Amino acid sequence: ETLAFAAVGGLTFGFLGMPAGWLSGAIVVVAAAALSGRPMRMPVPLMRVLLVALGISLGAVVTPETLNGMATYPLSIAVLLVAMGCVSVAGSTYLRVVHGWDDLTAYLAAVPGGLSQVLAVGAEFNADLRGIAIVQTLRVVIVAVGLPLALVLFGLTGHVSSSIGGPFVFALLDELVILVVASTVMAYVAYKIHFPGGLLFGAMLTSAALHGSGYIHVAMPWWIANTVMICFGAVIGSRFGNTPLRMLMNFVGAAFGSFAVAATIAAIFGAGLIAMLKLPVAEVAIAFAPGSVDAMMLLALALHLDPVYVGAHHLSRIFFVSLSAPLVARRKARALNKPDQAVTPPL
Repeated sequence: ETLAFAAVGGLTFGFLGMPAGWLSGAIVVVAAAALSGRPMRMPVPLMRVLLVALGISLGAVVTPETLNGMATYPLSIAVLLVAMGCVSVAGSTYLRVVHGWDDLTAYLAAVPGGLSQVLAVGAEFNADLRGIAIVQTLRVVIVAVGLPLALVLFGLTGHVSSSIGGPFVFALLDELVILVVASTVMAYVAYKIHFPGGLLFGAMLTSAALHGSGYIHVAMPWWIANTVMICFGAVIGSRFGNTPLRMLMNFVGAAFGSFAVAATIAAIFGAGLIAMLKLPVAEVAIAFAPGSVDAMMLLALALHLDPVYVGAHHLSRIFFVSLSAPLVARRKARALNKPDQAVTPPL
């Protein structure tokens, strides 16, 4: 049922030519169904397969030319990490001052991305998980649906086709088999050694190496790539399951307000970086966007942006959140002097 709702939304938005419509359409329709009370769920094994397929599709657009721009990455990533630190501080301050949230829950809700890591930390220190999840999820939806539309309206991206991926060429079937097998093996290895985003980045880096070296020329068939977009839209939309509409509306102001703070700070740092390095606006916007890694990588794929640049930044963001969030949360929990009591922000 979840995939059926996702297909209706993704196909509708996709064939209408909406920017990243396969993804955003599925998100909107599945989220609406979840909020209406339907049991929207995506099995974990399917999600893992999707991550590998997404990584292969992302790596397939890498060329030797895209690798030449890697010299600009260190400075750009450094600016990103400073920006994300400012986003966390400013966003938590907004939630604390404007909405009256406690310091711990406000910080975890404002952390830019890493929902699973943030919720794990919140559970350890008895923060309000529902408030954190809703604010974080709404931010992902706003970015995934609104950002590609804004980039296209302002003319910051080139032509956006109604389909992604490539045609299926039977003569290149042997290359496709090599690509899928090699990428899957490396994704599994990265996952087993607990590399952050291992299934996605393991497959992506392998695919990128094979394509960037010129050894492999085949791309994922378009119908697989578009199916991955629709299924990931279902994953994001299904996060609204078991959330009463009234409770969601109580957190909408906090979600939109904290998103506005995060977007403003990211835009300021991104504009400074573009002025220094003359980077493409769309690539910097997606790389600095405080959304989930899978959604941002899908946007890069749908908008024909450099996945190596975008992926390097979001991988750095994952490391930043994974390392800093537990340390900062522990300090804030001690400051509250309520380590054993649940802390709930007011509605």
